[in-house]
Amino acid sequence: MLEELMGEKVVVDLRSAFVCLGTLLRVDEHFLELRNADLHDLRDTETSRELYVAESKATGIKRNRRRVLLVRSEVIAVCRLDDIVDE
Repeated sequence: MLEELMGEKVVVDLRSAFVCLGTLLRVDEHFLELRNADLHDLRDTETSRELYVAESKATGIKRNRRRVLLVRSEVIAVCRLDDIVDE
């Protein structure tokens, strides 16, 4: 199912207080690879996960990583950034 998201801007919710936004480049059995990604620690702000993602959809991804590998076992959800509802 992740193959249909390849090349798309995605939101990856993690078990921890992190959320990652970026372009999904590759997946394997252990990792998701994102390019031009924003790996955001929600403990650094009082903004909720939902608000941060909605604001990123409106203003664009605030890239702080050229490449990031995310451990699949830590992933809770993956969706297209365009699928975020900001109402």
